[in-house]
Amino acid sequence: RCAGRVEIFHKKHWGTVCDDNWDLLDADVVCRQLDCGRALSAPGGAQFGRGDGIIWMDETNCTGLESTLSTCRARLWGINNCYHEEDAGVVCSGGGWSFSKVVGLGQVDDQVRLVNFNSRCAGRVEIFHKKHWGTVCDDNWDLLDADVVCRQLDCG
Repeated sequence: RCAGRVEIFHKKHWGTVCDDNWDLLDADVVCRQLDCGRALSAPGGAQFGRGDGIIWMDETNCTGLESTLSTCRARLWGINNCYHEEDAGVVCSGGGWSFSKVVGLGQVDDQVRLVNFNSRCAGRVEIFHKKHWGTVCDDNWDLLDADVVCRQLDCG
């Protein structure tokens, strides 16, 4: 619930947000609006998959103080020069999940998160790879492996 492609409901239709000028200030507004803490990253390039239908927002330019994404400066609703390969995303700090870049998995967009626990530093380990989340098998899993995840999530 606190990471994924950004979509906005306008005129009874869901649509996406283009990643043109998309940055941490814009993502921070989304995270706050969803009660998901602070933005950790503002991925573009449809990192969380391509949407379909209308692209509602383009050239979004939030100051970071807005209460909702729809109050940020942007082009007029539905006016854009984008394709769904440019859909914007967010990774927020809240929701009981923590996200961080993982080094050494072969893809720069691979991420790790901890889920199903009420602490950002505890939970089941999952990896985001090739646009899908998956679990990590416990075969040969030990404290050295857990230590790597904890360090990468700034959890000690």
